[in-house]
Amino acid sequence: MTHRLGASLFCILFSIVPAFSQGRKPPGPSTTTMPSRRPMDAPNTSSSRGTIFLSGKVVLADGTSLSEPAAIQTVCKGRKRTETYTDSHGYFSFQFGTLNPNTTAAGVDDVDSSFGDPMSRGNQRDWRDCELQASLAGYSSDTIQLSTKISALENSDVGRITLRRMTQVEGLAISATSAMAPGSAKKAFEKGRAQEQKEKWDDAEKSFAKAVQAYPNYAAAWYELGRVQLRKQDAAAARHSWEQSLAADGKYVRPYGGLCQLEMQDKHWQELSVASDKLLALDPVSFPEGWFWNAAAKYMLHDFSAAEKSARQGLKIDEHHQIPKLEYLLGMALIQEHAYQEASEHMQQFLQLTKEPSEVQEAQKQLAEIARFSEQSKQ
Repeated sequence: MTHRLGASLFCILFSIVPAFSQGRKPPGPSTTTMPSRRPMDAPNTSSSRGTIFLSGKVVLADGTSLSEPAAIQTVCKGRKRTETYTDSHGYFSFQFGTLNPNTTAAGVDDVDSSFGDPMSRGNQRDWRDCELQASLAGYSSDTIQLSTKISALENSDVGRITLRRMTQVEGLAISATSAMAPGSAKKAFEKGRAQEQKEKWDDAEKSFAKAVQAYPNYAAAWYELGRVQLRKQDAAAARHSWEQSLAADGKYVRPYGGLCQLEMQDKHWQELSVASDKLLALDPVSFPEGWFWNAAAKYMLHDFSAAEKSARQGLKIDEHHQIPKLEYLLGMALIQEHAYQEASEHMQQFLQLTKEPSEVQEAQKQLAEIARFSEQSKQ
């Protein structure tokens, strides 16, 4: 039974692979803007059409600079969506209520757009039912109720969103080495970020390479270089860059996500287990996809008890159900432990969350198997 169920799990795991790097575009130009200074106030469009122009700034509570992008997210009736990212000074602006094809995420912090379509797009959303927040691994965010904030202002500036460091998180989404980078390295890094946004991958690779040449301990630049290299299908180079990033700053969490992706793609289960263990040791609360990878690795290594534990923890922190496969994975682990009734419950929950026909078919097949195993256990 173990072998056959392992093959079924393998099929589901790779129907949509969680991606920290390759599967996501960096924020790019479209309706979203990435201003280098405070944006000019834009006139609000008619609320009856559900669209409104919003801007603001993200700051860190301890006063340090926001040297890497934070995701700006809306949460509407419990459904989360990444709208845009901050620029190098923490500013953001975007038009709420329109479909932005370039908002798929740019870093390890953003899991909502990696696992299906979490919410309805376009003008079906009403800002009166939504709140605004920032997202950066290892930090908790203030939330802004748009119905209250917009009604109190005549312009689109929602003010500041403050991020506060989580005390239980050891890892960092902002590398400590960034503040020490010389001006020439920072300039090359910012140039590479701009080229990424325009999908000029060759140029971006040259700029990030220039940044790490000027400052070999530039962990953030090594990480971005690896993302670009993976975009160019050079997995070996991406692995080297992410390893260099971690050598420069062992508490920088972003490269661990990239390495997890590579190990998953290469079916290196032991290496995936180790990489995801390290990621979760640094930050156990920001990455439900880290728990997903960890549970998958443990399952494929036949450590079903550990797989169950990791899947449960992932579901605990995945409050917006951004990773439905955690339900499937937990169900599979419970089958191996002969907990058939609970396995069936999680498989049914997965069926309610997934929209992929192949996943629906596979889950239905597993429900039939669970029923068969349950009957055999009673004999």
